[in-house]
Amino acid sequence: MMIAPFIQGFGAGGGLIVAIGAQNAFVLSQGVRGNHHVIIALICILCDAIFITAGVAGIGGTVSADPALAQWVTWGGAGFLFVYGCGSLRSAVRGGSLETNDRTVLSLNAAVMTTLAVTLLNPHFYLDTVVLLGSISSRFDGENRLLFWAGSVSASTLWFICLSLGGQMLAPVFRKPISWRILDTLVWATMWTIAASLLMPGMLD
Repeated sequence: MMIAPFIQGFGAGGGLIVAIGAQNAFVLSQGVRGNHHVIIALICILCDAIFITAGVAGIGGTVSADPALAQWVTWGGAGFLFVYGCGSLRSAVRGGSLETNDRTVLSLNAAVMTTLAVTLLNPHFYLDTVVLLGSISSRFDGENRLLFWAGSVSASTLWFICLSLGGQMLAPVFRKPISWRILDTLVWATMWTIAASLLMPGMLD
C-alpha cells in the first residue's frame, strides 16, 4: 500500500516530536505570550525539515560517530537549558499576566536566536530527527522512503502549528497570574530535567 510509508513516517515523527521537551515548552510559552509565535513555529518546522531530511538521506551517524563533537553538543545544550530554566524560575517566582510587559519580553532577534538555541543546542533534537527517524527510514527504498520523509515532516509541521495556535487559544486563561506561575514552573522543571538527563545519561529511561 503506497500510503503506508507516509502513515508510518507521520506516526514515528509525531511520536518523537510530541513528547514534552525544551523546544515544545518554549514554543508553547511564547505562543501564550503572543511573542513572535508564528516566526518561532516556522523556525522549528524548518529546522525539523532540514534535519529529518539529513537523517533520511543517511547522515544519521555523523554526530554519534564523533565522541568529541557529541560531548561538546551535550555540555553546550545542558548549559543553555540550565540558564533558560533559571529565567523561567525567576518568572514563576515573580508572576505576571497578559496585561503586564511579559507579553513582549523578547525582541524578534532574541526570539529567533533563542528558538535556534533551544532547538540546535539540544542533543535530543538530533537523536530524534537525524538518528532515530533516519534509522527507521532506512527500511524503505526509493519512493517509499520519500513518502516516509513526507509523513515525518508533515507531523512536525502540524504539531508546531497546533502548539503555536494552541498557546494563543489558552491566552485568556493566562490573564490570571497563577496561570503564569504554573506555566513558568513547568517550563523551568522541563528545562532543568532535560539538562540533567544530558549530563546523567539514562535519567529519563
